Amino acid sequence: MKLPLDITFRNLDSSPSLTADIQEKADKLELFYGDIIRCSVVLEAQHKHHHKGNLYHCRIEISVPGEDIVVSRSPQDKHSHEDAYVAIRDAFNAAKRQLDSFAEKRHAHSA
Repeated sequence: MKLPLDITFRNLDSSPSLTADIQEKADKLELFYGDIIRCSVVLEAQHKHHHKGNLYHCRIEISVPGEDIVVSRSPQDKHSHEDAYVAIRDAFNAAKRQLDSFAEKRHAHSA
């Protein structure tokens, strides 16, 4: 990503591999939609429960000209989000869909 990417880890230690995974996915978003002004990612580990593993919540805020896109993928009983990489993947997939929708609306208004 040409612009700075803000990555915040909450309730877990930062990890070079998680940081690299987030960076790679942010770079792909920028290739898909080149007008991204800013991207901020927060990865948060929910508190451990007695019968479940740690669940992860990933929030992405993307600023594009004229709009801010916010994606929040909460674990809410999704055992797949016991894996931080799956939570990150799901959030970035949702971000790509929202950017695609934004680009379609923008193209329709300019035509």
